[in-house]
Formats: sequence, structure tokens, C-alpha cells
Amino acid sequence: MKRGLSLFLKAALILMALPVLAGAAFGIYSLLRNPVNPDYVLMLYPIFIGALLSVIPYLFALYQSFRLLNYIDRDAAFSGQSVSTLQKIKISAFLFSMVYILIAPFVYITAEVSDTPELIIMVMVPIFASLVIGVFTAVLQKLLNEIINIKSENELTV
Repeated sequence: MKRGLSLFLKAALILMALPVLAGAAFGIYSLLRNPVNPDYVLMLYPIFIGALLSVIPYLFALYQSFRLLNYIDRDAAFSGQSVSTLQKIKISAFLFSMVYILIAPFVYITAEVSDTPELIIMVMVPIFASLVIGVFTAVLQKLLNEIINIKSENELTV
């Protein structure tokens, strides 16, 4: 891969991480300064805690993607390290969706109380998007494993 394209993708990964970190920091700060209405504590705090917990697998997946780009730069794309990196990305994508699946009932209750059904769609989008990323990564991981096996067989026959 050309070096410029790799640098662009790395910069895109960093730009994807910055708003999430800023949002998490601002969210924690604003929640500590302005507590939620006591009537909605049982609904909103689990949603907020779940959203904060989802930051961890998201940032971990971005870090692993950054490492994968480094492997590609060093011409080590077809290695066991790349397979393990894809495995970690897959696990973090599924963990991300699991966190949102766990907070979905609280979002549903909040949507019922506040009469805003759009909230349900807002929680379904990250679930399905991360599931698609996880399945796509699993397919890439399997494909990369097969490529590595074919590569090692070809090295043995020569």
C-alpha cells in the first residue's frame, strides 16, 4: 500500500477517536456538575454508563486497526499477527454491540416515558453496525488464515 494512503487512514482513525474521547470526558464532567432528575435516574444512568463502557471496545478496535495498518506498512499483512489483530477487532465489535444490547431495554423504557420512539432507532443503529463490522472482520480473518496456509504450503513445495 502506498505510504500516503496509509497515513490518511491512520489520520482518519485518530480523527474517529478524538470526538469519542471528548464526548466521554464532557459527558462525565457534565453529569457530575448537573445530576439527572431523580425521577429518571433508574433509566438514564444505565444508559450513560453503558455509553461510557462502549467507548472502551471502540477505542480498542481503533487501536488494533492502527496496528493492522502498521503491519501492512511493514509488508507483514499476511502474518499471524494480522490474524490476531483481526480477532481482537472482531471481539471488540461484538462487545460493543453487547453493551448496546444491554442498555436497549433502558432506552426503550425512556422512549416510552418521554414518547420519543426515535431513541429506539438510535440504539439499534450501533448494534447492527457493530455486528456487521464484527461479521465482516470474522470473514476477513478466515480469509487471511486461508491465505497464510496457502502461502506456507507454497513455501514448502519450493
